[in-house]
Amino acid sequence: MPQELHSKDVTPYEPKAGEDYMSPGQLMHFRKILEGMKTELSQDIDRAVHTMQDEATVFADPNDRASQESDMTLELRNRDRERKLIKKIDEIIAKIDSGDYGYCESCGVEIGLKRLEARPTATLCIDCKTLDEMRERQIAK
Repeated sequence: MPQELHSKDVTPYEPKAGEDYMSPGQLMHFRKILEGMKTELSQDIDRAVHTMQDEATVFADPNDRASQESDMTLELRNRDRERKLIKKIDEIIAKIDSGDYGYCESCGVEIGLKRLEARPTATLCIDCKTLDEMRERQIAK
């Protein structure tokens, strides 16, 4: 399951000549993408919960029970990841409302339309994200 989902009916934003960065049209465009992502994730969670409830069976064979538990654990981990992404989407929508969306949380520069199209939940510009990943790799060693 990809971390980022996109509504299939949303085409990339084409800025008009002289249009300011994070204009009302751009903000509306990204809000639509984020709300679509949130809806898709919520529907996936609901479907998964219903499927797990429908498939809940008590197996006599210990191997079957273990396999079912393993499957349920993996499914619950995926749902938890999706719930965290929904929380992040809500935080990003709040940034749109406050006028902070589209700007790097670290250095304050514009994140850029192309990066936001690829990852609407991005909070760092590409330079800060690269530095962040390099720090993570150094700490992991």
